Amino acid sequence: MNKILESTKRVVDQSKHVSIDRKGVAEFSKNFHHGNVSHWLSSAPFSFADLNKEEKLAFLLVFNSISFSYWGNPKWTIEYRAKEYDGSWAMIACLHRALDEGVPILDTGYRARITKEEMANIFRGSVEIPLLEERWKITKGVSKILLEKFGGSFTDLVKKAGRDATKLLDLILESFSSFDDSSTYNGQPVFFYKRAQLLVSDIYQLFGGEGYGDLSNVDQLTACADYKLPQVLRKLSILNYSGDLAEKVDNKIEIAKDSEEETEIRANAIWGVEFIRQELSRIGQEVMPIGINDHLWLMSQNKLSDDKPYHLTRTTAY
Repeated sequence: MNKILESTKRVVDQSKHVSIDRKGVAEFSKNFHHGNVSHWLSSAPFSFADLNKEEKLAFLLVFNSISFSYWGNPKWTIEYRAKEYDGSWAMIACLHRALDEGVPILDTGYRARITKEEMANIFRGSVEIPLLEERWKITKGVSKILLEKFGGSFTDLVKKAGRDATKLLDLILESFSSFDDSSTYNGQPVFFYKRAQLLVSDIYQLFGGEGYGDLSNVDQLTACADYKLPQVLRKLSILNYSGDLAEKVDNKIEIAKDSEEETEIRANAIWGVEFIRQELSRIGQEVMPIGINDHLWLMSQNKLSDDKPYHLTRTTAY
C-alpha cells in the first residue's frame, strides 16, 4: 500500500466527523461502466491542439502549480471568447487568453520574473482571483527552481523520471515544495499530494499514455482530494457527515485547513474512491483510481439547484 493510502486509511479508521457508506459504494459501482471514464481535460471547452508536446507539458505545470481555491463571495469568474467560466475552466481559459494576447506564460524565464501586476492582469475577472499573492509567489518559485535544476525545462524533469509515474510524482515533490500537500492527524503524518498527483495524471492522460505520457505505475496514483470530489461522494450517499459538520458545510461556514474535519473529509474521499475501485474489481471492472476520480469530478460540473455545497477551506492545496 502506498503512503497516501496508508496514511489516509489511519484517518478513515479513526474519523469522528466523516464516514463511508459501503452500501452507497456498492450501489454506485453496480451502475458504473468503464466506458463512462474520460479524462477531465478531454471535456475542457478549449483545445490544446495548437500547442506542441513541450508546450503542453509546460501548460500542465503552470496550471497545476496554481490550480486551487477558486471559491468566494462574490465568485471569481472570467469571460473568454464570449463565454463565462469559473473554477478550473476559468484558470485554463486565462492561460489560453494570455497566449492569445502574446503573453509568454509558457516561458520559464518570463514566469520567474513575472510581476504581481502582470499576474493580476492574466487572471483578471469579475473580482480579484482568490490568493493572487500566493499564486504569484508559487509561479515564480517553481520557475526559478526549474531554471536552477533543470535548465528551465519541465520536459527535462519529466524525462528524468524514466517513464515511471511514481518516480515523476516523487521528483515533483522533491523539487517543488509548493506541491507538498500533507497534514497531521492525531500526531501522525497524512499525505494527500492532490496537485502533484493530478499533474502526473494529466500528463499521462493528455498524451494518451504515449510519448511523454508513456508512464508505468499510473495505477498507483490515488484520487485527488479537493472540494468537489467529497461533494459528489456525499451526493451519492457514499460519504456521510456528522450533524455538526453537515451544518457547517451546508451553511458555508469555513473549515480550517488541517483541522480534524478537513483532514477527515479529504482522507475519506480518497478511500471512498478506493473502495469503489475495489468493488468494481470484484464485479469484473478494472478501473484506475484516477479514472474514477475524473468521472466523479465531471459529474460535479452538472450543477443542480438542490445540490448541497462543497466544504470551504482556504488553502493552496486544492
